[in-house]
Amino acid sequence: MGSIYAQNVTPDGQAAEAARHAEGAALASALGNARDRTLGLFAAYEAALGPKLRCPQSHELNLPLWELGHIGWFTDWWIARNPERAMGIDADPFVARLPARRANADALYDSSNVAHATRWTLDLPDASAVRTELQNSLDETLAWLNTAQQDDTALYFFRLALFHEDMHTEAATYMAQTLGFDPFSHGAQAHPSPNIGPSKALQLPATEWRLGRSGGGFSFDNERVGDTVALTATDIDSAPVSWTRYLPFVESGAADQRSFWSDAGWAWRQSQASASPRYLRPTATGWEVQRFGVWGALDLGASAVHLTCFEAEAWCRWAGRRLPSEAEWEAAAHLLPEFQWGSVWEWTASEFRPFPGFEPHPYRDYAAPWFDGRPVLKGASPATAPRMRHPRYRNFFTAERNDIMAGFRSAALSSHR
Repeated sequence: MGSIYAQNVTPDGQAAEAARHAEGAALASALGNARDRTLGLFAAYEAALGPKLRCPQSHELNLPLWELGHIGWFTDWWIARNPERAMGIDADPFVARLPARRANADALYDSSNVAHATRWTLDLPDASAVRTELQNSLDETLAWLNTAQQDDTALYFFRLALFHEDMHTEAATYMAQTLGFDPFSHGAQAHPSPNIGPSKALQLPATEWRLGRSGGGFSFDNERVGDTVALTATDIDSAPVSWTRYLPFVESGAADQRSFWSDAGWAWRQSQASASPRYLRPTATGWEVQRFGVWGALDLGASAVHLTCFEAEAWCRWAGRRLPSEAEWEAAAHLLPEFQWGSVWEWTASEFRPFPGFEPHPYRDYAAPWFDGRPVLKGASPATAPRMRHPRYRNFFTAERNDIMAGFRSAALSSHR
């Protein structure tokens, strides 16, 4: 068994690695870019939902007006109001904060203490007031950035705030999909996605792979320290499973057969009205798919998307395949030049768990509360900012979620061992 650590990172991975080292003018520009995208997306929300930005209460959704205020609150909490901002991951997460620009901001926007279901009942400031506060927050953030030491420790919270906002704009994109409107109708643009060609089997050799990220720049706490995994030789798809490959599972009636589903998956399947994926519907001439809130003709060659992990697992059993592990996916992304990723988030067979030696960073609620057996997703989607598309990034959602832009690829024991 060999040991391979070379990193043949894709262009998206290079952009993300550069963002994790961003400082000075580049970091300021990225923060401004993220804010522009936030405001463009929420202009579309305001047009679709009205000035109060109300939506139904659901575990898949957040109140858009709350989201808008939370983004600014989070940045202020870790930068403008944090007397230990220059200490990076060594900062005390519970240190007394400086006063907020809005007196009751903590009672409104602290996601660690304001329960999800209660956010619909809060007396929130209107969108105009929140936009003003967002601008004031950005101005103060950039002022602090201008005086900060340009090293990984002092810039940690600025980079955290940047990536936190990027994650929320991605969430805004898939929430709009759930609500059925186009989030890019008022200035914000979809991120470009790679052109994914037809899939073929790639041979991943037996090796030891070091999960996680080391070295300088920014890392999320669940990426740190890492874990070395021994991998057997594996055949892995060069691209995510396309609709051409996925639809026969539905059209043949196999999706209604108990034998292809796990116990949890079958319980989920029984709760559904149709075997068709949530954002896919049959027509007289074929299939239509909903993309960014708009129904249109299905591109059979495109990556299948808006699938639960249960559906991905069931298709794999039907096809005599399996989901790759997190380590297999990550190793293939780095080592195999023909490995194509970035069109969808991809479910893996690995549980989201801490690596040995895990220590939470000051933002305690980022990862630690979610080590509960949910699967890891790898890759990126068209809603993912390029600077977030890192091959070592670990996404994590519960297995029944199909509102996120997730699909999968398959693997099997290699015939070339």
